[in-house]
Amino acid sequence: MKVLITGGAGFIGSNLVRYFNEHDPLADVVVIDDFSTGHVENLTGLRAKVVEGSILDETVLTEAMHGVDSVIHLGALGSVPRSVERPLESHHANATGTLRVLDNARINGVGHVVVASSSSVYGSNPVLPKSETDWTRPMSPYAASKLAAESYAIAYGRTYQMKTLAFRFFNVYGPQQRAGHPYAAVIPKFLDSALRGEALEMHGDGLQSRDFTYVETVCAVVFEACQQRLNSDSPVNLAFGSNATLLEVVTTIERATGRKLTVVHQDPRPGDVRASRSDGRLMSELFPHVTPVDLETGIRRTLAWFEDENARGSAQHTS
Repeated sequence: MKVLITGGAGFIGSNLVRYFNEHDPLADVVVIDDFSTGHVENLTGLRAKVVEGSILDETVLTEAMHGVDSVIHLGALGSVPRSVERPLESHHANATGTLRVLDNARINGVGHVVVASSSSVYGSNPVLPKSETDWTRPMSPYAASKLAAESYAIAYGRTYQMKTLAFRFFNVYGPQQRAGHPYAAVIPKFLDSALRGEALEMHGDGLQSRDFTYVETVCAVVFEACQQRLNSDSPVNLAFGSNATLLEVVTTIERATGRKLTVVHQDPRPGDVRASRSDGRLMSELFPHVTPVDLETGIRRTLAWFEDENARGSAQHTS
């Protein structure tokens, strides 16, 4: 098997490269990344051919697509706040980028494409938990661009008889998800602040909830989808129906670190969804053998990665 992972030097992408290396050592893995948000060091020690460039560059994309059996399209500009500040960039990367990947796959005879969408597409729909049949109402340019991306994936499946599968990711977290930049996700931001002994900055009252999904669980699902060449004419929620408020995340981090943490509340951010949770039914039907990592275990593993990174940084600084 030969797979192409777009955005493969990013947080989820590099974890997925590692997962393929460990669970299918004979698989050829190709990564395309322009390193605008990914990091080359994420791929250190992993077996993958790296094609540097943008998914918006047809020549680079064609080079990366050669001889591929499955494409896992993760390349995107994440973050709701980033999309609010720079909506056109989000559209070009997430919507136009997905269209280019799908069309290049069609032209080059790649019959299986997995596309990463987002739970943010549900937007202002208040129903909990979320089912794939619930209506969508994006509240941010990011969410709108992801709705376009998954719509293109489904349309290409129907129009060109390609095997396509659009996963709606729900707040993925884990090792290699970095803090220290303006668009960092909440769990790495909290862990980084906790280890630095700083107050945790929380937008809103902390009662907003998310279906946090550990990155290894995501990798297991995507890996199996490629192994079985699964396709679907509707999006699939990649989450298992867990739910935690941000205040509960803080409590979990306090248990993991053994520290009492200070929280500073700030104004809510525009475009943020109040609550997000999948019903998990379709995911459990399609992937009955995947057991999700619980939040407590996932945070402890992510904390261990942050501690290792800090120790490595300290060692380099003193050498």
